[in-house]
Amino acid sequence: MEKASIERLLQSLRSSDETIRDQATEELWRIWFQQKGVYGAQLLMQSQTLLQAGNVQQAEELLTEITQHQPDFTEAWNRRAVLHYTQGNYWQAVSDCQKALDLTPYHFGALHGLGLCHAALGNYTAAIQSFRKSLEIQPHALINQRLILECTAKLS
Repeated sequence: MEKASIERLLQSLRSSDETIRDQATEELWRIWFQQKGVYGAQLLMQSQTLLQAGNVQQAEELLTEITQHQPDFTEAWNRRAVLHYTQGNYWQAVSDCQKALDLTPYHFGALHGLGLCHAALGNYTAAIQSFRKSLEIQPHALINQRLILECTAKLS
């Protein structure tokens, strides 16, 4: 996708109009999921189906295969980070979030996930930093504002 189009979507995330923000959010997720075309999106959905069915190992194997064959597929790294997070493998999730962010620094989902991982590990300062970076991209994301307050309270 054209850099100018991404910039417009990122700017829309700052809009005071919730509908505009929601549309931009949905469009960015669509772009990330379809970065590698329909087949790539289908593989991500297949991994999600496996995970929801309780086939965690198969889902992880599929996501690992995708990241090995398509190491620039940001959302594959992010999806594997989510899988690791849900399994309590926070350091592995941190690593995958960081890879996703290396590829797509404005990936607010990976930034949010990175914050969740650090919070789960008790690294509240790092969690706050991640949530703040996510807020720079999505300033109206109340969840990140709330999590910053929760992490700050735990530092006291």
